[in-house]
Amino acid sequence: MAVPPAVVGSRSSRIVLLAVTCLGQFMVLLDNTIVGAALPDMQHRLHTQLTGLQWIVDAYVLLVAMLLLSGGIFADRFGRKRVYLSGVMVFTAASVLCALAPSLGWLIAGRVLQGIGAAALSPASLALLVAAHPVPQERLKAIGLWAGFSGIGLAAGPVAGGVLTEAFGWPAIFLVNVPIGVVLLLVGLRHLGESRNPGAPAIDIPGTVLSVLAVGTLTYGLIEGGARGWTAPVILGSFAAAAVLLAVFVAVEVRHPAPMLPLRLFRQRLFTVSNTAMVVVGFALMGSSFFFSQFFVYVQGSSILRAGLQTLPVSLAMVIVSPYAGRLAARHGFRVVVTTGMALAGLGLLAFGMVHADTGYGNVWWRLGLAGIGFALVMSPLTGAAIQAVTPQEGGLASGISSTTRQIGAVLGVALLGAVVRTRQSGGASFEAGLNSAFVAAGAITLVTAVFTGLWLARSKPAGDSAAPQRSTGPDAVAAGR
Repeated sequence: MAVPPAVVGSRSSRIVLLAVTCLGQFMVLLDNTIVGAALPDMQHRLHTQLTGLQWIVDAYVLLVAMLLLSGGIFADRFGRKRVYLSGVMVFTAASVLCALAPSLGWLIAGRVLQGIGAAALSPASLALLVAAHPVPQERLKAIGLWAGFSGIGLAAGPVAGGVLTEAFGWPAIFLVNVPIGVVLLLVGLRHLGESRNPGAPAIDIPGTVLSVLAVGTLTYGLIEGGARGWTAPVILGSFAAAAVLLAVFVAVEVRHPAPMLPLRLFRQRLFTVSNTAMVVVGFALMGSSFFFSQFFVYVQGSSILRAGLQTLPVSLAMVIVSPYAGRLAARHGFRVVVTTGMALAGLGLLAFGMVHADTGYGNVWWRLGLAGIGFALVMSPLTGAAIQAVTPQEGGLASGISSTTRQIGAVLGVALLGAVVRTRQSGGASFEAGLNSAFVAAGAITLVTAVFTGLWLARSKPAGDSAAPQRSTGPDAVAAGR
């Protein structure tokens, strides 16, 4: 039987809890978009190439993707307050390390620690919120506020990153996390009540380790292949090692009594299709976002601040449209909304792939906005579809897996689209041509996925409270927004 949190009976305490959990998730989401605005300055000051920038982003996203499910289980077993505050502490300390990093290697190490902190902080914040609101209607309202407020971090990132980088240099984008983290620790230690679920499943340590190694090795091959050559022994060896590690991971998960990723869930077509589409969402969204600021700075000659403002239509469209995506899915069904969203996102990226150095911004912003609208329409319904495909008791697990698949797609998007750019450049093409090819590739893959979801996604609609998490293995995909 789960131990009830001390904050359930107090309205004021629940308000404090809501503020603390929202601010923590806000900090995580801010970090997702604020780094993109600073990448050109990082490249200049750290004297690194595209490969180094890819590792700055993927080192963080990789750890979040692979540890997100385990973070939720840790929170249930060892205490949601304890895991949440531990995540805040690690994330804040890692932000200081990133800001003071004297070299690329130290910055990447800091980003790894940030990813570990975020993977604990994010699911634990939602777990605290759900445990403190046992009444379904109140819980849904609290999750809606959590998602809406924390989602502001997505929109604030590009602008905040541009302002801070322009004024103080890239270390400032990490230092901004420090006062937020300190406030969260002071308030959380005093006002948060502890809760846990002693009946939570055991930690799948072998599965977690193997998943990190498999995806990490694959990411290494994809990122370094563009610089070292695709036929280099170390690159071919990394791909072979990734395949072996993945096979071992599958074998371990099939036999584990409480696997981090129950493979039996993928026997459900709705679950498999929705998560496959979510991989593509992460791939196209994060992979293309990685290059937006670089395009405006290096191709169109914008300042870092202006570039941050120019990328704003994507995140603004997502923040504005996301709250309506679930309602549209409830009215028209998953298939219609997801297929439409994927098509709009793909068309937006394809259109952005046609932008050149002399294209005026009046003919650019709508392409970014179209992509943002499309992605906003997709993420919440895809999570809802994954949840509907499983039993009510596994709803939280399905939501966590949906978030994880999106993060895996993000890791691969930064790596693969970066490889497209490097391959074009090695063939004599300009950086602009390489970027155009990357955006077109992302758009084309998204459009193909739109056809895939239109043919295979079930014609079902969300049912009642099915989208509400039943256990705290991870946040809803849209609420997480990473």
